[in-house]
Amino acid sequence: MKKFSLVICFLFACRCFAQDVNKLIQQKDVERIISTLAADDMQGRATFTPGIEKAARFIESEYKQIGLKPLPGDDGFRQNFSMTRMTPVKTLVEINGKLISADSVCAKVHVNSLEWSNDKSVEITSISSGKNFISEYRSLLHSNKKMLVFVDPEFTALFNKLRDVNLKGSIVTKSSDTTAIILVLGNHNDLKSFQVSYTGKSEQLPLCNIAGIIPGKTKPNEYVIFSGHYDHLGILKPVQGDSIANGADDDASGTTAVIELACYFKKLHNNARTLVFVAFTAEELGGYGSQHFATTVDPDKVVAMFNIEMIGKASKFGENSAFITGFERSDFGQILQKNLENTAFKFYPDPYPEQDLFYRSDNASLARVGVPAHTISTDQIDIDKLYHTVKDEISTLDMANIASTIRAIALSSRTIVSGQDTPKRVAKLER
Repeated sequence: MKKFSLVICFLFACRCFAQDVNKLIQQKDVERIISTLAADDMQGRATFTPGIEKAARFIESEYKQIGLKPLPGDDGFRQNFSMTRMTPVKTLVEINGKLISADSVCAKVHVNSLEWSNDKSVEITSISSGKNFISEYRSLLHSNKKMLVFVDPEFTALFNKLRDVNLKGSIVTKSSDTTAIILVLGNHNDLKSFQVSYTGKSEQLPLCNIAGIIPGKTKPNEYVIFSGHYDHLGILKPVQGDSIANGADDDASGTTAVIELACYFKKLHNNARTLVFVAFTAEELGGYGSQHFATTVDPDKVVAMFNIEMIGKASKFGENSAFITGFERSDFGQILQKNLENTAFKFYPDPYPEQDLFYRSDNASLARVGVPAHTISTDQIDIDKLYHTVKDEISTLDMANIASTIRAIALSSRTIVSGQDTPKRVAKLER
């Protein structure tokens, strides 16, 4: 009888939580926030632009209205830092004495100038047909070598996107970073000689994450992080007259979730652990906002990180579902699913392991220092033709899907927020 009573109490508690979450997280509020963040007047929220500054001020105003407090030691919600941006000015490449078209050259260089003339210290390599372009490129970035890379025409669309991004500048994280990668579209299997001349400019520019907290009631020194990135790509080449990459799904949807969750937990006013709500900057440039944030917290005090990225459409598993990157790395996902018993929502392991998603979002910055940090998403990344285009707009989103996913995150996190469950630590990442 006692066991039966406990089951009844548990079911009643679950029903009450579901009622609370449906009342406190409403679709109309979701629509208001995401429509503001992804509006044309935000100009695509590119890092270092007036558009992202406007987005930052909006998020700050939401935090203030909710009643969040700044991070300890900060005067406001901005976590300010600065980094060096290197921007290409002129890149000339000759292969076998023939000048390569500027449209077929992409430079990722972290020095002010370079001159290569059949330089034997330059490694010649390629991203050949059938390879994973993104994974191959990321591997090159970690090499810290001088490299001339030929890219198979199969990857023309991805090459052009990368070139557009790099032309806007890239971040140098440390003075010893001498990355120098010149990518050339085309196979050029008959390479006999090469000449490369590059000049760029360096600028020290400010960035800021937007972070606020709800102090824990009984375990204030244990932290649970809810995050998303508020930057996007800004202005791209016009497509049918539209040049603004609004980033409605990527990642205005995740930032909206962070704001809504902050509002939800502030109203509940019963969190045992301290809750941190952070909108990261410069994710699209390489996760630099979250990398800086990771240096400002004690990872041993962070018990979990819910990073939210692209929840604007139904997942491949259908409605009321989402996936968790790195599901197998900790019992984080199992805890979340346990808290969703008797609901229609279900979390699944990442169905796209070949996309390397665990390392492609801000969760990786905290996972590298041992935090059970995972990204929650619904995006069908393998077939998403709107990803990183000017077509990622409000009109393409399923607002009900966003609201239901936010509610599921709220419900699934409750035993972690209450201090009842603590996900297992993960091995610190080398990548």
